[in-house]
Amino acid sequence: MKTDLSTYNNSWYQPGSKIKRTLWYVVSLIFFEGGWNISSGLKLFWLKRFGATIGEGVVIKPKVTIKYPWKLSIGNHCWIGEGVWIDNLDQVTLGDHVCISQGALLLCGNHNYKTSSFDLFVAPIHLKDGSWVGAKCSVAPGVIFESHAILSMGSMATTNLEAYSIYSGNPAVKVKTRQFKMP
Repeated sequence: MKTDLSTYNNSWYQPGSKIKRTLWYVVSLIFFEGGWNISSGLKLFWLKRFGATIGEGVVIKPKVTIKYPWKLSIGNHCWIGEGVWIDNLDQVTLGDHVCISQGALLLCGNHNYKTSSFDLFVAPIHLKDGSWVGAKCSVAPGVIFESHAILSMGSMATTNLEAYSIYSGNPAVKVKTRQFKMP
């Protein structure tokens, strides 16, 4: 069997009306993707207007790309760092106190290399309370970070991460248990 991209068809995938996607694209260019540090409050206003669920105390830095805000839920006191790309072709859910560091990529879609037509597939990503995606990390479709899991800098998560565990590498593997120092 050979790859035949002429047979590719993702007409089943309908992420939202063309008008809604076009309006979001313009708002995203103006308020999110630029290098100027527009207030998080204004960014949160626009995310909510486009259907995102947003908690209290959320901080969003400059140069952030969010594909479809209507497929995004952010809990309380979350941080989204500079240059983060949330390519949420499916639902992305962030629990409370989640941190996504600079340059991280959350990718909800990919292509099935096992089919000749290279079919699109999508799956949600869920980052539970207290989890942290390190700088320049990638998270694959369908991955769940259990409570307080960490993906260390430059790593790639292709499978679920256990609670209170630290993962590193490509693909990421568990390297230690997360422990907190008491004040």
